[in-house]
Amino acid sequence: MNYSEKERQMTGEVAARTAQKIVQPKAAEIDATGEFPRDLVETFGKQGLLSIILPEEYGGTNGDIISFCRVIEEIAKVSGSSSLLILAQGVGSLPILEVGNSSQQERWLTRISESNHLAALALMEPGGTIGSIKTRSERQGGDYVINGQKGFVANGSVADLYTVFCLTDPGQGSKGLSAFVVEKGTAGLTFGRKEEQLGMRGMAAADVFLENCRVPVENRLGEVGEGGRIATKTLLVLRMGVGAQAVGLAQGALDFAIHYAKERIQFGKPIVSFQAIQFMIADMATLVETARALVYRAAGSVEAGSEDAEKLSAVGKVYASDAAIKITTDAVQILGGYGYMKDYPVERMMRDAKVTQIYGGSNQAQRQIIASHLIKD
Repeated sequence: MNYSEKERQMTGEVAARTAQKIVQPKAAEIDATGEFPRDLVETFGKQGLLSIILPEEYGGTNGDIISFCRVIEEIAKVSGSSSLLILAQGVGSLPILEVGNSSQQERWLTRISESNHLAALALMEPGGTIGSIKTRSERQGGDYVINGQKGFVANGSVADLYTVFCLTDPGQGSKGLSAFVVEKGTAGLTFGRKEEQLGMRGMAAADVFLENCRVPVENRLGEVGEGGRIATKTLLVLRMGVGAQAVGLAQGALDFAIHYAKERIQFGKPIVSFQAIQFMIADMATLVETARALVYRAAGSVEAGSEDAEKLSAVGKVYASDAAIKITTDAVQILGGYGYMKDYPVERMMRDAKVTQIYGGSNQAQRQIIASHLIKD
């Protein structure tokens, strides 16, 4: 995509204003109730934040992966679960954008951008890897019949469109994967309960069950057996979104810790004047800046289709999520006892940050990817 730095900056500024004026006042309530922020869907839709990576011809912003990450980062500074809404929407619609034909793109991408329809990526299963996918689709005349279960689907139960990956040729393993769009209301499409989570509590995460779901051949994305390639590209973008989310959470926690340290008086002066606090803040800022640089370097490599995109995306995701845990924990420490209270946002940021080390591929799995690139012959 030919998206200029000026356009990226403008998109980031729109996201930042939306975050500060609309999302931030709702953030604590979203976390406390755990309810999906349906009103933010309309808000994000009006601002074009639900269709960042979609082409202008279908009503999108025509943005790139870097701008997508910037939007996620800005929203995450004030609300992790609200940023996950943007992330889930992007990776849910990406397979349609990547391999959908013009008719499919016109049909579904237009609904996403113009009607605020939500998309969800239904890829992973309780087994946890692409190689362990068991969901199957069987061709029956002009339809495919899909049976299986997808786990921890973000936007699960609230989405309008599900991009489902399943085996069309079980004997081929991941090479036998194909992708389909299953629309809300399809017979046999049901959902598990909304999961009670430590953090990201406003996100509707649920298992998705497909029992004899019949979808027309026209709902298949790309060719039979092309699902593995589509899933790989989608996971690269997912990692970058998680990395940007971690950067946003870390920056938000750092900003609040600095604000608090300037106002908190101990021994007759603000605690920000103490060297111990200054060193903590300096270390936190160093981690944030490094994480941001790695994430956006990796996002650029994914956008360009570089050979080192997989390695860099894993590096960025690992570093940013580990940094987010360290920074949000230190922010709680700077606030002391108040940091542990729900009256202040840093404990929520710490809880939200934890899952960035887990989803999008655990950090242990990412380290395996990094190592495999470094030691291969």
